[in-house]
Order: sequence, then structure tokens, then C-alpha cells
Amino acid sequence: MEIPPKSPDGSEKSPQSKELITSNTASTLCISSRSESVWTSASRSKWDIYHKPVIVVSVGAAIFLFGMVITSLSCIQNKNKNIYKMCGPAFLSLGLMLLVCGLVWIPIIRKKQKQRQKSQFLQSLKSFFFNR
Repeated sequence: MEIPPKSPDGSEKSPQSKELITSNTASTLCISSRSESVWTSASRSKWDIYHKPVIVVSVGAAIFLFGMVITSLSCIQNKNKNIYKMCGPAFLSLGLMLLVCGLVWIPIIRKKQKQRQKSQFLQSLKSFFFNR
């Protein structure tokens, strides 16, 4: 017969019983591992879904237009021509990058929304058949 090792604090509890007392429940793990939006089925407006990519597209378009203005100033003005030639293409590329990222982000969100709807449908079917 084995004698379980004593803990450093002097208590006589076995490691298994101590682990059972302090272990987290499955519900706590689910709450911490998933966002609350997965569990709630509240309908969100289009602005709530698409506001981030719309803002990125808007900022990208504004920076791109600003880059076009600065680049055209390098052709028109002789004063500070080197600064305009350096800053113009930088703003053009930054604006174009943000614009493209925002435009690519929108179809990704649409695809996720379709997958979420399918997942919710399959979950409801599963709960319908297995909870009877």
C-alpha cells in the first residue's frame, strides 16, 4: 500500500483531491475561450459589422488623394521640389495599401457571416435531434 507524499504546507490531502477542489469547471473554460458574440444570437446592424473596413477604406482613400496632391505639387512648384518628390509617393503607397486592405476585408467579413449563419443552423438542428 502506497502512502501519498505529504504536501509542503503540512496538509494531508492527496494531490488528486486537491486538484479536484481547485480545478476550473468546463463552463468557466468556455467563457474564457470564446467571445460572448458566439453565444448570443442578437442581430447586429450592417454598420456594426462593416464599420472597421469602411473606416480603413475611407482613411486609405484620403491618404491616397493627399499623396496625389503632393505628387502633383512636385511637378508644379520648384520650391521644395525634392520634399514633394519624396513624400508624395510615400503617401500614395500608404493610401493604396490601406485602401486595398479595406476592400479585401469586406468579402472576408461576408464569408464569415455566411459561415456563422450555417453554423448556427447546424447547431439548432443538432440540438433539435439530440436533445429529445
